[in-house]
Amino acid sequence: MRKNIVAGNWKMNKNLQEGIALAKELNEALAADKPNCDVVICTPFIHLASVTPIVDKAVIGVGAENCADKVSGAYTGEVSAEMVASTGAEYVILGHSERRAYYHETVEILEEKVKLALANNLKPIFCIGEVLEEREANKQNEVVAAQLASVFSLSAEDFSKIILAYEPVWAIGTGKTATAEQAQEIHAFIRSLIAEKYGKEVADNTSILYGGSCKPSNAKELFANPDVDGGLIGGAALKVADFKGIIDAFK
Repeated sequence: MRKNIVAGNWKMNKNLQEGIALAKELNEALAADKPNCDVVICTPFIHLASVTPIVDKAVIGVGAENCADKVSGAYTGEVSAEMVASTGAEYVILGHSERRAYYHETVEILEEKVKLALANNLKPIFCIGEVLEEREANKQNEVVAAQLASVFSLSAEDFSKIILAYEPVWAIGTGKTATAEQAQEIHAFIRSLIAEKYGKEVADNTSILYGGSCKPSNAKELFANPDVDGGLIGGAALKVADFKGIIDAFK
């Protein structure tokens, strides 16, 4: 059975002390009121080694927001998948639209990152999605199909370890949200591509998260769709009340 997941992406927010405080507060909130889905927080690299020991692993998974496409070596400023795993983190976000746009991450680079993450027993949360011009030109299906090439080279066994996150780039931090119908339509399309490539069973077991201005006020409607298995949450993940409000959409 595929899992319902709410994952937080802190992005470049919170210094170390603030991050530890946020993780502790979330841990206490979820200890008092157990979630009905898997919960993951993906933090900046500097937080990982401090946050993983203070959260209850049975309730909150911890992940990084990125990793390098190289194993190790003279790559100043980069952080390898092995380094991420050594902190106790279990997840890593790969292919986020901000990485694709600002740091020019290609299908090939992301394919390397995915393979290295899996080799270090990290679970990739792999992001796909179109920008506004592509949506307005009705090209969203071909865009996400092309982006899936980074993970469609995997064996069925390895692909089954991937969590997908569909992000309409035009709805990230803009206050715009895809309607529940738009979200369901493209999630169903993504699942159909997986079924074509790997078969219905793998497709049925793949969690596909929605990322794009998901809030406590719209989470329930979005998550009610049969092919929307949770959310990858940006801004709302930085406040425990908001993040928990989204987690509670599964109650």
